Amino acid sequence: MVTKIELGEIAVEVVKKDIKNIHLSVYPPAGRVRISAPLRMNLDTIRIFAISKLGWIKRQQKKLQEQERETAREYLDRESHYVWGKRYLLRVVESNMPPGVGLKHTRMYLHVRPGSADEEKRAVVEEWYREQLKQAAPSLISKWEPLIGVKVERLFVQKMKTKWGSCNPKARSIRLNTDLAKKPPGCLEYIVVHEMVHLLEPTHGSRFVSLMDKFMPNWQVCRAELNRLPVRHEDWAYWLSGPSGYRWTK
Repeated sequence: MVTKIELGEIAVEVVKKDIKNIHLSVYPPAGRVRISAPLRMNLDTIRIFAISKLGWIKRQQKKLQEQERETAREYLDRESHYVWGKRYLLRVVESNMPPGVGLKHTRMYLHVRPGSADEEKRAVVEEWYREQLKQAAPSLISKWEPLIGVKVERLFVQKMKTKWGSCNPKARSIRLNTDLAKKPPGCLEYIVVHEMVHLLEPTHGSRFVSLMDKFMPNWQVCRAELNRLPVRHEDWAYWLSGPSGYRWTK
């Protein structure tokens, strides 16, 4: 059940869950605010928490409103696509060869069956991005496991609408957003380290910040770069009924 509290002009959705800590998130496109709170927490305590974070909420809403977004991809010749932060111009090649994607110089070649619909082209490209990430992430995980002192048991790579990554401390697993294959390599490494540190500290509290400072002193620069880069176009009218886009979480 969702309860709403009003903080002046800002409406905050409150959802109580079987969790230990309170979580505050701000969602695009307009900066919708949601708090997930433990079942035992009363509404007055949640309101006080929200008021204490009002300045942070307004800053994140401003960032979301100013953040650049990609235009919708139509998978046409000479359309721009990005791989590891580099720009490539698309060339659609229709043939009876198996569908796939290849890079050569500044071109991205998309091979599809004759008459393929846009949705089929999109699926081929997204699966290719997924494979790029599946190939790149394991070596980073292996690099950081002895440095952080954790062991990642399973890696999942998938399209994610609300996060760049996530982790499950109990299962010792991490998940990565396929869109990271579009960003500079340093962004992927930052998210890998971020999620691996969560295996030591599940929250974003002072201990988490201290651990990130210890293992990756420039992590805040990497985070700022990732948040500055354009994010994927979404059909907001479709997704507005649920959590969508890349959120900021406190």
